[in-house]
Amino acid sequence: MSAKTVLPAVAMTAVSMVLTLAVVVMWLGTAVPWPVALVVGLGIDGGWLATLAYERRLAAQGDHNRTVTTVGWSFGLLASGVLVAHALTVDHSAAAWLAVAWLPVAAKALWLVHGLWERTALTPNALDAIRGIQQEARDEAAVARARLRAEAATEETRLTAVTEAGARVARVQAKTAQTLSTAWSTLETARQGEETGRALNCVTARVTPGVTPRWELPVWGPTEPVAALPLDAGPALTDEALDVIVQEIRHSETPALSYREMASRFRAAGHSASEVRLRAAWKRVA
Repeated sequence: MSAKTVLPAVAMTAVSMVLTLAVVVMWLGTAVPWPVALVVGLGIDGGWLATLAYERRLAAQGDHNRTVTTVGWSFGLLASGVLVAHALTVDHSAAAWLAVAWLPVAAKALWLVHGLWERTALTPNALDAIRGIQQEARDEAAVARARLRAEAATEETRLTAVTEAGARVARVQAKTAQTLSTAWSTLETARQGEETGRALNCVTARVTPGVTPRWELPVWGPTEPVAALPLDAGPALTDEALDVIVQEIRHSETPALSYREMASRFRAAGHSASEVRLRAAWKRVA
């Protein structure tokens, strides 16, 4: 992945250095001896390359120096300035020379991009973890959307069923109301008739005054009220006798019976006592 950013930067650097050296030798070679022009060109390229190498060393150590960066950009701007000045002084192909005057600055910018990539690069494990998190988030979002769509479809189906059921109930109620209305109309017509009052008197309430009340069931012979049977027909047990009976029933089995079982057997044995007295006897013997 590093080659995608470092190779263009290296290629642009080589082209700009060769171009700068050639322009300096051709331009200054007419005014000064060519060795001097060569030294000037190599100085510009060497300073540019030295600051670049130092910047790369600091970047490999995770460090950064603004002074070195400023000097490197200064050499890049100086190389571009030399190319621009040469393009403005030539008599022919000035546009072509101006078109390539930005190469030193472009090479410096490519190295800046490569440095930013190095500072933000992640390991394959981190990239795999990020991809996994993103995939998990997409899966959860898809599941949530599917759940919402299913709930919406279910709610729509429920509302449709409720609406249809309500419509059916309304139709049945309307039909029933119509039937009842017809029946009451028929009864009212019959009741208003002259000869139907006495006939209806045996099955409905009195409809006309002065008519014999509706037929009642006959009562055969005289009736006498029957006295209610007493709840405790036998003599009431004393507290001592009640305690003895409760004690015997309670300890008739091992372990001792509970109150509910004792009370059930007490009643089954034919004894009678109120619930309050029986519970009081249970508390005394227990």
